[in-house]
Amino acid sequence: MKAMRTGRTASRSGVESGFTLVEMIAAITILLLLTSIALPLARVQIQREREVELRRDLREMRTAIDRYKYFSDMGLIPVKVESFGYPPDLDTLVKGVPVKGAATAKYKFLRKIPVDPMTGQTDWGLRSMQDDADSRSWGGENVFDVYTKSQGTALDGSSYADW
Repeated sequence: MKAMRTGRTASRSGVESGFTLVEMIAAITILLLLTSIALPLARVQIQREREVELRRDLREMRTAIDRYKYFSDMGLIPVKVESFGYPPDLDTLVKGVPVKGAATAKYKFLRKIPVDPMTGQTDWGLRSMQDDADSRSWGGENVFDVYTKSQGTALDGSSYADW
């Protein structure tokens, strides 16, 4: 005898496949927990990367200022006496200074003034040789040191402006 065919198809073991409400709530809860852990870690990582960039930019500018001072001490570039051999501003490091003995040669100490990763601007705090060591106002005579104008606090608890 032939088996009769019915219009119904049998599902696997008679149970409908899919997710229950409890399974969906559990999955969403796990996703929310993972997200709430990942976001703070991502924020800390972004801040850490900005701090590394700030340190690199400060080191680059301070190295350029030191090279300018070395060139002036060696007598390779003309300097004003009241400047103590330091550059008058950061733009001088980018535009370059004429080298003594060369007709048109200029030596450039920086390619460009870096953007402060904390403020998003190229406006850096400057100190001159005549300023106090912890001064936050620039006397304008020369550029002895640079610092960020950000008032933020680093991950280690120090102020960015003190770096």
